[in-house]
This record gives sequence, structure tokens and C-alpha cells, in this order.
Amino acid sequence: MTDATSPSAEPRLSVVIPVKDEAGNIAPLLAEIETACADLVPFEVVYVDDGSTDATFSELQAARAHRPWLRVIQHDRCAGKAAGMRTGVRYARAPIIAVLDGDCQNDPAFIPVMYAAVSDGGETTGLCAGQRIGRKDGRFKSWQSRIANGVRGRILKDATRDTGCGFKVFRRDLYLVLPHFDGLHRFLPALVAREGYRVTHRDVIDRPRLAGSSKYGLFNRLWVGLMDLAGVWWLIRRAKTIPASREISAGSPSEVR
Repeated sequence: MTDATSPSAEPRLSVVIPVKDEAGNIAPLLAEIETACADLVPFEVVYVDDGSTDATFSELQAARAHRPWLRVIQHDRCAGKAAGMRTGVRYARAPIIAVLDGDCQNDPAFIPVMYAAVSDGGETTGLCAGQRIGRKDGRFKSWQSRIANGVRGRILKDATRDTGCGFKVFRRDLYLVLPHFDGLHRFLPALVAREGYRVTHRDVIDRPRLAGSSKYGLFNRLWVGLMDLAGVWWLIRRAKTIPASREISAGSPSEVR
């Protein structure tokens, strides 16, 4: 174990992955993350097991034996992706967070370029959002996504083609001040922009699911998504300009204006 991979090493990047019933995807995804993040050490990976009923938790426990940078958090019940994401970010130690879906459809090879977009973008850059190309979800699901993104874009004007992509990199402190609700991950670009931060985008290659099955469909998110959209629209309408600020050091009256 090197200092860079020691659990006590302060990571520069935390990769957060909320999962439910993703046994079969754990080992291959971890191997890809390890390769992709080789130049980003020290890093950590925070898996959040959101009430899995398959072998997900046991596979994560086995993977920890030879990966000191892997941390495993477990919910006592299924709470949904947004809750798993928030739990992972709260446990994460790095100032910059990368969030991936646990089904292997997000290619970790894009982590470095998205990390650079945030870390090199200055303090005003809050989020790099992945936008999928070469969708592998099938015609019906891709059609749903296009409709949802079109409606959302017209209402929120967030300049994001594919907000449903689970691949995002952002600043931890910024994320933790955003209003939390069960669907937050789908509205991150609009909410980050609301806070006055810049949002950048990177195209990422979509891949077919390696194992397991999707947890989402048209009817288990349609009406909730519409209500969330109305709520986020209201939040944006109520936003006020955030003033610039600085602390005035003592004994420097010339700095006071």
C-alpha cells in the first residue's frame, strides 16, 4: 500500500456510485475506474448500496480486500438514486466529486477530462455534465429521453442536451448547499447555474448495460418528473443575484469602501 492509495491519504477526487442490485457490474467497473484514475491519485471510490437484495454488498465487501481506496456505505432500506448520491457525497472526502451510474454504461475513461474541466476551470466552474452519444437504451427509452430533455430545456433554459446522463463531475461544497429532493440529479445543471456557477459539458460514449436490469421506466418517473420540473422552475424564478463579497482585514482602513 502506497501513501497515495492509503485510506488516510487526502483524496483529490471522490468517485461516488449509488447502486441497487448491481452484482455483476461491481468488479468490471472498479477495474476500469482504477485504470482511468491512475493519474489522479490519491483518489477514492465511494459505493452506496441502496438496499440491494442481490449479491451487490458481498461483492463490494470482497472488492475492498485489495483496494484500500474503496469505501462501502450501506443504506438500511432503498431510498432511491438521489438519496444514494447525497449519502455518497456527504461521506466523500475530496473537494471534487465524480458521479457514475453503477451499470457500466458510463465509461470511466472520461473521468480525467471531466475532472480537468472543473479543477482547471477556476472557482466559478461548478459542474461538468456528461452528454451521451451513441445511446444504447433502445428506441423507446431514447424517445422518452429526447421528449423529457426537450421539455425541460424549453422551461429551464439550462443549455444541457442530456441532463439524464448520470455521469457528472462537480464541486462537493456546491452540491451540498443545493436543495435536496428525490430527483435532484436530473436538474443539476439548472440548479448549479442558479447558484451563479458555470456549467460545462463533455460528450461521453454510452455503453450497453453489462448485467442486471434498469430500475427506471416511463411511468415510475413521468409524473414525479413533471412535479420536480415545476418546483425547479419556481426555484429559478425566485433566485436573486448573489453579491460578490470579501473579508476586510483588520487594520486596513484603506480597503473599506
